[in-house]
Amino acid sequence: MHAHGERPAAVLICHEQDRLDTEGLASWLASTLRLAGLIIIRDRPGRLWRASRREIRRAGWLRFADVVAFRAYARLRLAGRDAAWKEQAVERLRERYPADLTAVPRIVVSSPNSGAARRFMAGLRPDLAIARCKVILKREVFELPRVGTFALHPGICPEYRNAHGCFWALVNRDLDRVGMTLLRVDAGVDTGPIYLQGRCDIDEVRESHVVIQHRAVIEHLDAIGRVLLSLCRGEHVAPVDTAGRRSAAWGQPRLSDYFRWKRAAYAHHIPAVS
Repeated sequence: MHAHGERPAAVLICHEQDRLDTEGLASWLASTLRLAGLIIIRDRPGRLWRASRREIRRAGWLRFADVVAFRAYARLRLAGRDAAWKEQAVERLRERYPADLTAVPRIVVSSPNSGAARRFMAGLRPDLAIARCKVILKREVFELPRVGTFALHPGICPEYRNAHGCFWALVNRDLDRVGMTLLRVDAGVDTGPIYLQGRCDIDEVRESHVVIQHRAVIEHLDAIGRVLLSLCRGEHVAPVDTAGRRSAAWGQPRLSDYFRWKRAAYAHHIPAVS
């Protein structure tokens, strides 16, 4: 157990191509805790095809075609603006949480479940890990940190587990559940104990769901940090009671649902929702 003046050690697991994590969230972790190491995932060739096969099995060919249509639309119409927003967000995070990341130990792996990743994390003996990855972690990985591995999930659980929780809450007009969840990783998919949930003001007419889901996490980083520090110090943090709440796992965004969401947003002309 750590004394109150000592900062706990944390490891960040994230994808190489996402600067919001490798630089932005890494700076926050280094400022809030002690960033002991980075496990950087470099996607292997064929990852997209494997993910596609999973989506086909889950949703069928017709809905998968809808997913592909959305990805094409997003690449043509949304990706440029989203990328510009992310670049600005990285710079804001680096300014808000100044930290020198050059000396932080790191390893580049194709999978966070690899032996190399496990040995790297075990050698660091972290108090906790933050998982910002699209990979289901094995038990021998997520149980390595003393306090546990935590996910900053862009969605309100248990109603919006798995991928793109904010998107599906927007599509369903479930605006009170557009937000984020801090949970401890277990063997399920976003089924672990929940220690914090937060919502944010949104502009669903002008913003994409990508921007909304990133803001949902970023705007609660200070509160997340306080909870993680308390857990590392052994202080009591009661998990959120989810008894009686609906639980559902969602999949990839579909173009038909995207247009349904935007039509509803424009029809109600709600420029900001708390």
